[in-house]
Amino acid sequence: MSTLDTPALDPRKLARRLSNKHLIDGSFVAPQGGKTFDVIHPATLEVVAQAAAGEAADVDAAVAAAKRAQASWRALPARERGKLVAECGRRLEGHKEELAQLVALETGKALRTESRVEANVVADAFIFYGGLASELKGEHVPFHPDMLTVTIREPIGVVGAIIPWNVPMMLMAFKIAPALVAGNTVVVKSAEEAPLAVLRVCEIMNEVLPPGVFNILSGFGPECGGPLVAHPDVGKITFTGSVETGKIISRAAAEKLIPVTLELGGKSPMIVMDDADLERAVEGAVTGVRFTRQGQSCTAASRIYVHESLHDRFVEALKARVDGMVMGDPLDEATDIGTIVSEQQYEKVLGYITQGQADGGTALEASRLPEDSRLSKGYFVRPVIFTDLPETSRCIQEEIFGPVTAVQRISSLDEAIEKANDSVYGLAATIWTSNLKTAMEGVRRLEAGFVQVNQNLVVQPNLSYGGIKQSGLGKEASLEAMLEHFTVKKTAIINMT
Repeated sequence: MSTLDTPALDPRKLARRLSNKHLIDGSFVAPQGGKTFDVIHPATLEVVAQAAAGEAADVDAAVAAAKRAQASWRALPARERGKLVAECGRRLEGHKEELAQLVALETGKALRTESRVEANVVADAFIFYGGLASELKGEHVPFHPDMLTVTIREPIGVVGAIIPWNVPMMLMAFKIAPALVAGNTVVVKSAEEAPLAVLRVCEIMNEVLPPGVFNILSGFGPECGGPLVAHPDVGKITFTGSVETGKIISRAAAEKLIPVTLELGGKSPMIVMDDADLERAVEGAVTGVRFTRQGQSCTAASRIYVHESLHDRFVEALKARVDGMVMGDPLDEATDIGTIVSEQQYEKVLGYITQGQADGGTALEASRLPEDSRLSKGYFVRPVIFTDLPETSRCIQEEIFGPVTAVQRISSLDEAIEKANDSVYGLAATIWTSNLKTAMEGVRRLEAGFVQVNQNLVVQPNLSYGGIKQSGLGKEASLEAMLEHFTVKKTAIINMT
């Protein structure tokens, strides 16, 4: 297998080439059951590819390949594994534009504002983790002067990774890069809505990695994901997705007594105090709600609590700012906002908007639907800014995963934090203030695993990322993730007497 010397910049042609393929043991293979499913461009509803529909037999083949490869992969010195993973990152850097266009085609995310950003982070993640190989250290334990006592970190074995569709390449990278550097081999199950770009990443990386170290399957949860979780030779599962699916995976993993890492979404609050820089906070909301990703983000600021002295000006400024954003063809350089990923998600988002209006909320629609007739059937949803919603509304309590946010009035920090913490989720939060004491109190009291002050960055390599409560278990994107979630610790005692 060989990638083109010049990256392919026709995403539709590349999508067709990747059709009906898994990548197992270093080679493309067709699904054993012969089944496929359509990959849809959500802006036009055209079928751009046929993805392989994996089943238990495909899982068996991929896990067997990973198990065979793991013995020699773990035997490589850690720094040698790190060099190979970093080289994968450098190869991916040369294909960033190709990958960005491909992920825009299959997910509907705008090329300029979203898809290129994701492609940049993917390459960086592999280079980052490749440089951490020397940190796979144990400890010396002062147990007894006549006994040399040390701990050793060893790989788990075969890791199963199940990834979502919103930022599929990035979230895959944050799972498999630390797993690989730690000496594990991996089998990935891609999201059925977005199987192409991650398959292309796997193809590029398999030019560097030994066969079987990194395998990828596409398919649906019950037929492909379920057998991967249940497979007796899979020793660890890492999953990003819904709470309901996460609980199913956790129960299945518990039957095998294997560890899991779960990132299960959020309902992330943004608190804007009366002393905040209004212009900066509005820009933070534009970024935080992830309007350019159509709100399809676990950390989306879908609840914004604004001090009553700033509330009306904040809403007016936020709507004006989003009104200036362009909805359109995800592959057009002029587009700021693309589409919802699928019909199912499209209907779900519209249902939440209808529910919010029925709950008494005022729905302020922003931006404009594209006028291009080619896009008339696409899954475009105008961003909605709700005001005056009751805190009991489903739009306040539940994760929408769409371009919808609710701006609520608060009169004090105590009120804001009480409302912010009144959620089953605890992934991310932000607070906007010019007062250091207020900022530190907010950081201390907010029930979230990822808290920022006066900014709303997306997850980056070297930032420990993960939630509490029903937002999941474990951390990603950091050294901690590699050490704690992809190795097991062995204690060795050598009696020297």
